[in-house]
Amino acid sequence: MKILISGALGHMGRAVAEQCAAEGLEVVGGVDVTAGEAGFPVVTSFEEAPEADVVIDFSKPAALDGLLAYVVKRHIPAVLATTGYTEEQLAAIDQASREAALFRSGNMSLGIALLRALSRKAAEVLGGGFDVEIVEAHHNRKVDAPSGTALMLYDAVKDAYGEPREAVCGRHGRDCRRQHQEIGIHSLRGGTVTGEHEVHFLGVSERIRISHSAENRSVFAAGAVRAAAFLLGKEPGLYSMDDVVGKL
Repeated sequence: MKILISGALGHMGRAVAEQCAAEGLEVVGGVDVTAGEAGFPVVTSFEEAPEADVVIDFSKPAALDGLLAYVVKRHIPAVLATTGYTEEQLAAIDQASREAALFRSGNMSLGIALLRALSRKAAEVLGGGFDVEIVEAHHNRKVDAPSGTALMLYDAVKDAYGEPREAVCGRHGRDCRRQHQEIGIHSLRGGTVTGEHEVHFLGVSERIRISHSAENRSVFAAGAVRAAAFLLGKEPGLYSMDDVVGKL
């Protein structure tokens, strides 16, 4: 499997390269905002990128247009691990998935896939008598908030209820009394935190908390490489972690 890494010189891009080396996989090149060397050539444009079997992307939303043009033209798959896409960009991903196999997830961890499933199950069992709050923490360089993973958790809980549940990101003001039909999402930023997510179910006289902590970036790199291997030979379409690990 020949891999092209988008965002190759970033922290996650380097982690993916290390994971590929550990698994004996070939990285044929990388794309980043600046050219360079990372044990393989890194160019600044997908137009200069070499041929590959699959793309693994840990870059920024601004790189999406070039990436999609590259994979659609060559009909090769891509793992999209970047977060913070706009609605227009999500529509572009959906359109491109008609011509190439694309995998998109706000988090590449198997543990997060389990956290989503447990949160969905908890919402089904506990019902509407519990308030739900989601708390996420990341390092001080993270750009988007809430995290893509927090939004995935919100969707899992919301879908379990089968009724409108508004996402409220933080609270401020003179009257912030909680409304029943809302799910709070709160973002912490600081230090070198790799990623922490908690889903709180708060009821009368009892509280349930389900949590996940990532201790280093290797867990996300391993998940992305696993997703890349999963995509090889797949028909065009939009895939997710649920397709890799099964419906939990």
